[in-house]
Amino acid sequence: MQTKTLAVTLFILMCAAFASAQSNDSVYSSLSTKSCRTIRSTSNEGGSYVGICPGVAGYKLQSEEGDLRQNIQVITPNGQKHSLELWNVVGSGFSALGEKAEWRVKRRNGKTVPVALILRYNVANPEDSTKGTSYLAVAKITPTKICITDKIAPGANANVAARNAADNAAAKPCLESSQ
Repeated sequence: MQTKTLAVTLFILMCAAFASAQSNDSVYSSLSTKSCRTIRSTSNEGGSYVGICPGVAGYKLQSEEGDLRQNIQVITPNGQKHSLELWNVVGSGFSALGEKAEWRVKRRNGKTVPVALILRYNVANPEDSTKGTSYLAVAKITPTKICITDKIAPGANANVAARNAADNAAAKPCLESSQ
């Protein structure tokens, strides 16, 4: 009986260790124009902006604005760009990104490996631009695809829901354009 109890206890401890080893952490990077390197900025016809913002583990974020709408392109460590198409997938109204990006990362062999990205995306109502909705956009980061998988509406547990969605994003399909 004592051997069986010891075996069950060891099994539970091994499962707990495996589960904690598989959990993701959050690392934050800034999307503030003060933290990003301006590539291009114009003020004519509503203005436009392109800036490169720091990321994690060799990734960068390219912040883009045109016609009062914003978007992010994720730049991989090898320089490939993946547009998140926020203005088509999350909302097409006038928009603004939040000030920070939340990277969901795994720690593997002492390295930080991004697996998902969470961005706040504030979208104006096309019928009344004084009203808007603040979504959390979740993007998966896999070796073959970076795209939006979830659009989390405002709510009491939106941050928890976004992290849960991010931690399961790798197996999800990309969201299609809302237009």
